[in-house]
Amino acid sequence: MEKTNFENLEIYQLSEKLADEIWKVVLNWNRLAQDTVGKQIIRSTDSIGANIAEGSGRGSAVDNRRFLRIARGSLYETRHWLRRAHKRNLLSAEQTEILSPIIKELTPKLNSYLRNIEETIKKSKS
Repeated sequence: MEKTNFENLEIYQLSEKLADEIWKVVLNWNRLAQDTVGKQIIRSTDSIGANIAEGSGRGSAVDNRRFLRIARGSLYETRHWLRRAHKRNLLSAEQTEILSPIIKELTPKLNSYLRNIEETIKKSKS
């Protein structure tokens, strides 16, 4: 199957990597943790990639920007849930060492890509 444009984006690939790692972590939590923090963090993390994909497929830079902003919001929500998981001792040091670099790489790259799309919109209006 041929890859679509969004699948070639590094930010999408990082979002998939983050979502897959979060899934592995949450599967090992007890039922209470899975039903509360776990479901929330899985939804927010999956939403990052889903919104990157949807924005890419909308066909306009304005729509793409809107969905990238939603993806960024979901990334920040994921960061919130990771903080909660850490405070509640749900994350091991090893898991934190796996997740932190992905987030540290994804956050500025997503912001940069969003700025790039915003510049494209500004230029098209000039």
